[in-house]
Parts: sequence; structure tokens; C-alpha cells
Amino acid sequence: MFPLSSQKKHWLFNDENDLALLREKANAKFIAKHGANMSDEKKEKHFPSVGEERILQRFYESQLKEFCKRFNPPMPKSTIATSLHYFKRFYLHNSVMDYHPKEILVTCVYLACKVEEFNVSISQFVANLMGDREKASDIILNNELLLMQQLNYNLTVHNPFRPVEGLLIDIKTRFPAIQNPERLRPHIDDFLEKVFLTDSVLLYAPSQIALAATLHGASSIGANLDNYVTEILFSPEHLIGIVESVKKIRLMAKSGESPSREVLKTLEKKLDKCRNQDNNPDSEIYKQRMLEMLDEEDFLDDEKYARLMRNQAEHDDKILGAKVLSPSA
Repeated sequence: MFPLSSQKKHWLFNDENDLALLREKANAKFIAKHGANMSDEKKEKHFPSVGEERILQRFYESQLKEFCKRFNPPMPKSTIATSLHYFKRFYLHNSVMDYHPKEILVTCVYLACKVEEFNVSISQFVANLMGDREKASDIILNNELLLMQQLNYNLTVHNPFRPVEGLLIDIKTRFPAIQNPERLRPHIDDFLEKVFLTDSVLLYAPSQIALAATLHGASSIGANLDNYVTEILFSPEHLIGIVESVKKIRLMAKSGESPSREVLKTLEKKLDKCRNQDNNPDSEIYKQRMLEMLDEEDFLDDEKYARLMRNQAEHDDKILGAKVLSPSA
């Protein structure tokens, strides 16, 4: 249930100021670490501002959505929505300069496929990507644990799709003034697609988003649900807060604007120059770190094997009364 969920407890914020503060902190932390020896003027030119980071984040959110819509086999909308939740949560505490969105994007989708039980193997998944698929597999699998850690392992996401179904059933049952409520569905789906590209999912409960989508659907076909909301759905004392929330959600859904290609191109160049090379799969630093990790894993595996063989030899000696040589003997 949503009221008892980790989503409500840890990932639902009071207002947009809360989100802005977290993003400012992530931006400032990276710049303080990687621009310690720069003047303020040079920092401003070299690193993206919080606002510029948001432009990049929103662009890659739209890229995530488009990737999911093209996915083969067709991806359920709940998986797409969960992917977007993960992406938004990750960049509340991390800068795009530390972890490039194009790499976190695919990791969010892959993890969401697992959590939402949309069963695809890593080879099936990367078949939907262009370019070096083996490299893409490595990036996704290397980032998966990082992503879960940054999400505090709060992986269950409550989306507004079930509340929407509940509202449509309730309208059919208790509000016959709306004939064939199924007519609302395409408009509801269109509205939810827009909402998932805003911060609404970090600020409002799934039921509030579902109500805003349903009211939008009704107004799109020239129907009116005011009496349903005020006389059937809510008591008068709850109305003011609900109405205000719905208005804000609908306003946020209208406010999404795509940046120009020129702006994005400039910001991408800026990001490429200042991104953390420790987390860049194309950098020599990253490749060396991966090799060291593999060497360490091989060493640990050899040690573990040798230890197992020694234990087995001791066990055989006790049981059989015979001395069995271990590989390290």
C-alpha cells in the first residue's frame, strides 16, 4: 500500500524547493571536488549550472521514454514509468557530471524490467541498442549495483495506473452521467506520458496524479466530472487540498518544453569536457580500474579455491585416514 511504502516515506517531497536544494547540493559537491583550483569565473565556464543540468536530465528523460517505446518486445507502461522514477531519483543526489545520463538511462530501464517482472535477458535487452552491445552490457551490469545503492534499495514503485482503473470503474458504477468512460482512456494515457516527464511523481501521490489525468481526460471529450469529485468522491473538508494538487499537476504537465538542438549540443560538449573520467567507460582511468578489479577478483577466486581444497583435504584425512595433497602443498 502506498501510505506505508518506501516511496511515500523517502521519495515524496514537500515541494519543488526541496528538489531544487538536493540538485544544487549534488552540483555544488561535484564542482567543489573537481574545480577546487579554479577561479569562480572559470568554474562557471567549465561546469554546467544546476539549470543546465536540469535541461540535460529532462532531455535524457525524453530519450529514455522513446527508447522504451521502441523496445522489442513491447514494454509495459508500468516498466517505462518505473524506469523514469529511478532516473529522477538517481539525479536528485548525483550530478550528470559524475555519471553520464546515457549510461544511467539504460541501467534504469534494465533494472525496472527486473523489478516489474518484464523478463528479458541482458542479450535481449542490448539487442535494442545501437553500437557496441558487449560494451553496453558491461556498462549496464557495472552500474546496476551503483543504481540500487543510490536508490537505497527502494525498488518498488507505485504508479498511477491502478488508481486510474479504480476511478474508471467507480465512474461507471456511481456516476452514470458520463456515458462510456472508456472514451477518457487515450486522453488519460497521453496526460500520464507528459506527467512522467515532470517532477510531479516526486511531489504527488499516485492517486492524485490519477485523478488529475482522469479530469484531464473528461475535459478533453467535453465532459464534466465536477459533481463526481465534489459530491461522490470526496467530503468537503478534503476538497481544497485535492483541488489545489490537481491544478498544480495539470499545470506541470503543460509546462514541459524541449530545448533547442543548439542548446543541447553546447551542453553536451560542456559535459564531455568536465565529466568524471573515473566513471567514463571510454577513459583509460576507467579501463585500468576495471582491469584491476578483474585481477583482484581472479586472485580472490584462486584463494577461495585453494582454501576449499585444503578444507576438503583435511576432511578426507579425517574420514579416510589418508593424506590427500592440496594443490598448494
